[in-house]
Amino acid sequence: MLPDLPWFAYLILLGPLALLLGAAVYKTLEVRAAHGWPSTAGKVVVSNAEVREVKVIDGERENGFRMEPRNFANVVYEYSVAGKKQRNNRISIGEDRGDFELAETLAKYPVGTIVTVYYNPRHPDRAVLERDLPKGLWGCLGIGTAIVLAILFGSAVGLHKITDYIATQIPASGNPAAAVAFAAFGTVVALFALALQRQASLAKGWPVVTGTIKLSDIEQYRAAPTDGRSRGQTMYQRRVSYTYRYNNLTYTNTHATLASSVASSSSWLVKKSTTDYKNGASVKVFVNPDNPAQATLEPRAGFVWVLWIAAAAIWGVAYYAAVHG
Repeated sequence: MLPDLPWFAYLILLGPLALLLGAAVYKTLEVRAAHGWPSTAGKVVVSNAEVREVKVIDGERENGFRMEPRNFANVVYEYSVAGKKQRNNRISIGEDRGDFELAETLAKYPVGTIVTVYYNPRHPDRAVLERDLPKGLWGCLGIGTAIVLAILFGSAVGLHKITDYIATQIPASGNPAAAVAFAAFGTVVALFALALQRQASLAKGWPVVTGTIKLSDIEQYRAAPTDGRSRGQTMYQRRVSYTYRYNNLTYTNTHATLASSVASSSSWLVKKSTTDYKNGASVKVFVNPDNPAQATLEPRAGFVWVLWIAAAAIWGVAYYAAVHG
């Protein structure tokens, strides 16, 4: 039996999963096509780190996205097809969204390396160095699919049974469905607070290097419209950009805190609750040694207490619903 949810709830739960599965199928077909491409010898002529602006989906914004600078391994190689020299910098079939395996890729393809280039015979300017999908892609998607389906169908049985049990334990005036719903929501908020605290604890043990602030200001943007409004309200968010070097590579980052996406409709509140770094100032940067593109200036969960208060308040509402309805 499925949960009695409106159609858009199923869309929210299953839509992203369907998109991911569709993208994986598309990439799989690309890999199959690339396995039939001819190959030729090529040579790496550029191998360095570079920053590119990436469009990131953000449903909380009016335009549905935001631009975010990310670190990429820029590996440019030259090759010849039918006597015509070509250049390309695409490494694999998989999409590179940046901030991932930068050092490993540059170490694998230093300048001067002779490489095998697989090129599209119809469009020789399109080529790759690696034709395989990322390892474990379908395994990760399978686990993700199982989790989503478990949440969806498990809620049909689990929440109903919990609600039936709670109904026998509370006064007749209580509302068991509301009590269970609010208790579950409060638990989700509490788990998020725990995860943020753990991340902060790990970040405090990361290696520390010296970085330089490139820009620190308050960004203003329009939130996505709600309640039938034509435009969303004006929102404010602290934006900090800084550079640092780790293991002889230069990185750029915009995450000053572990929760850099926190925004408010009050510019005063954002200014008071965030650090106003001076442009050009030297700062301590805590760098994740497993992925140096991930870093922070403040390895603490500064607003986690707000989450705990919110979780307690939601649990309070659950208790009220259980007792008074």
